[in-house]
This record gives sequence, C-alpha cells and structure tokens, in this order.
Amino acid sequence: MKRELVTEMIIEKKLAKGTSWAAIAEKVGKSKEWTTAALLGQMALTQEEAGIVTDFLGLSEEANLALQQVPYKGSLPTAVPTDPLIYRFYELINVYGTTFKELIHEEFGDGIMSAIDFNMDMQREENPNGDRVKIVMSGKFLPYKRY
Repeated sequence: MKRELVTEMIIEKKLAKGTSWAAIAEKVGKSKEWTTAALLGQMALTQEEAGIVTDFLGLSEEANLALQQVPYKGSLPTAVPTDPLIYRFYELINVYGTTFKELIHEEFGDGIMSAIDFNMDMQREENPNGDRVKIVMSGKFLPYKRY
C-alpha cells in the first residue's frame, strides 16, 4: 500500500471520527507536532504506535505496516509550495533564511540546525489585535567536521 494512500485514509477517518491531531497524539503518547508529521507521512511509527493509530482510526493491517516504513521525507508536490499557508513558510525562509544562517553561525560556528534531533511546539497566542501563531523550533546544532 502506498504511503500517500494511507495518509489520505488517515485524514478521512480523522474527519469521520470527529477527532483532532492532538487527541490522536495523546493516544500515541507523542507530541501533536510529531504525531501529525508522522501521520502525514514524514516519520515512521513503531509497531506499537502504528497499532494504536490503526485501532483508533479503524485502519487495515496493510496501513499499519505502511506506517512503520521509513518514508520519503520532504515530499511536497512542487518545489515552490502552492498552498498559501505552506507558501508563507517558504516566503519566511526566503526573507529570513540568511538572517537565521548568519545568527546561527555567529553564535555556534560553521554548522547546521538538525531536523533529526528536533523539537517543535505550536500554540495559539491570544492577542487583542488578532490571535497569533507561535511556533518554537529547537534543533541540535551539528558542526561541520574538519578532516
């Protein structure tokens, strides 16, 4: 079974059940951010995690096995995202990417922020001028080796 089909099934079952990503994450025992990424096809679940998801959403054993496979990560359908919300993140990197790079290099040296050893927290931040989206990302710094 193709992983993209499992993702479509998960979204359909989630909507039919009237549940949320946060509720599924609570059952799995992981953050809503990681669980959502996993169920949208960006992470592999353990056998136990896949079992919890497939039992809760009523998915097949074939879907269960697909959830345990290492996925092809970064699988947006186009190089430049066309979805308006995702495009804003692309725009954010276009505008602030060099700033992030300069400040990280100044603070840590020559290296990268890991997306593997990584945490993210997304919260709604109430504001009288209109609620804001607050995203905190924390990735391990990995210096480039000299050899």
